[in-house]
Amino acid sequence: MKLLEVLGLSKRFGATVANDRLTFDVLKGELHCLFGENGAGKSTVSACLTGFHRPDSGAIVFDGREVEFATPAGALDAGIGICRQHFSLVERFSVLENILLGTERRSLRFDVGRARARFGELADRLGLAVDPDTPISRLSIGERQWVEILKALYRDVRLLILDEPTAVLTPAESRRLFDVVDRLRGDGLTVILISHKLAEVMAADRVTVLRRGRAVATVRPGEVTPAELTALMMGAEPPPATARAARTKGRLMLEVEDLAVPGPRHGFRLEGAPLRVHAGEVLGIAGVAGNGQRELFDALVGLAHPAAGRVTIDGRDMTYASPAERMRAGVGSIPEDRYGDALVGDFSIAENMALGWHRSARLGRAPFLSRRRMADFARTAIERFAIRQAGPATPARALSGGNAQRVVAAREIERARHLLVANQPTRGLDVGAVAFLYDRVVEAAERGAAVVLASEEAEDLLGLCDRIAVLFKGRVVGVVDASATSLAEIGAMMAGRPA
Repeated sequence: MKLLEVLGLSKRFGATVANDRLTFDVLKGELHCLFGENGAGKSTVSACLTGFHRPDSGAIVFDGREVEFATPAGALDAGIGICRQHFSLVERFSVLENILLGTERRSLRFDVGRARARFGELADRLGLAVDPDTPISRLSIGERQWVEILKALYRDVRLLILDEPTAVLTPAESRRLFDVVDRLRGDGLTVILISHKLAEVMAADRVTVLRRGRAVATVRPGEVTPAELTALMMGAEPPPATARAARTKGRLMLEVEDLAVPGPRHGFRLEGAPLRVHAGEVLGIAGVAGNGQRELFDALVGLAHPAAGRVTIDGRDMTYASPAERMRAGVGSIPEDRYGDALVGDFSIAENMALGWHRSARLGRAPFLSRRRMADFARTAIERFAIRQAGPATPARALSGGNAQRVVAAREIERARHLLVANQPTRGLDVGAVAFLYDRVVEAAERGAAVVLASEEAEDLLGLCDRIAVLFKGRVVGVVDASATSLAEIGAMMAGRPA
């Protein structure tokens, strides 16, 4: 029996068509996957289903009744919830306070004790050990994902949309998530999964493939191969994965010695042998989220002042240099959170491309910027990085996650004459976008930059990097030659076993 029908739904943002007469249905109790490239319209239709956007045309039928939601609260009242790719949690509030936000709209008073008991029952039923009094700021990325899921389930939703739920989870946490999903489906919950990971997509009951805003097929995974599904998504055969190639190693470009950087969990501490990266070399950083990657990268780009140690870039001591000084020294940075740390949502592509370049003669004569030069700079990036359905004046908030990441990559790779640091640059990207971005990273190395690249996808690092440093609880447990190690060895090191 159908729980949800989407009938001819269309949604535009200016000249950009995000959903184009989109039609599909979801059966009660099934795990239904929406699969498509970045910018295919997956997040937009989920926003329409949950009251964040209103469709321009078409209809949504939920449990046999046509519905139209003016607000997310209306969708929640009807029984539709979402866990978004980018968390909507208040960091200073506790877990329980975040769970309760917006749940007691009809009364000036509510029973906190009863709410605490109900939260505890829900967490116990799902086997999730989450302290309701812990501030969100003290939780790991994976723990915050559980809070988002509990927040939706606390409201007794009947349809839960999971938007890239495992993008920030370890393999073990991902398996646990799908165990929880199976348990919830046994209790009658219906789940829509948005994912780029083929293993997850192939575990769904049915898959609706989106391409440029339209549904091109709904299939059962047992009836197609992963390669056929990817071809449906892209309209062509997927690009080959970027492979590690022989590169000429140049002069020493980055040296990190005895570095200690405090952090909310483990921080980062390098003891013993220094980390050295040469021009033309790609050093991978492997590790489960929250094991010191952010602290290391913040120290490399000047956002954190180390408690001890030294960072040398191209022979210059840059330990306490500001981010602006490092930019001028040819350091480019692709941060973990593209929206929180790299883009201004209300700025246009041209304005976002100008960030960090605004003192450069390339875009004008200080303190004045040339709008024409900014637009030309952005057009070059749009063409070279294949940023879809966008002109220089398009605001960043109107871009899909993949296209937003391409804007960041275009700006920072252009800046990275000497050093490119990239923390989880392909998180949440489809297979085509991942291959494209890695090609650009390799190009940066081939033209003489040293590259430091962190990813939780160890397979990517094995295929792309020259060497891999593995972090566990803020410490480097080993540095291995990528061509002489294995996925099993990297996985064991990520769990704390020395090389």
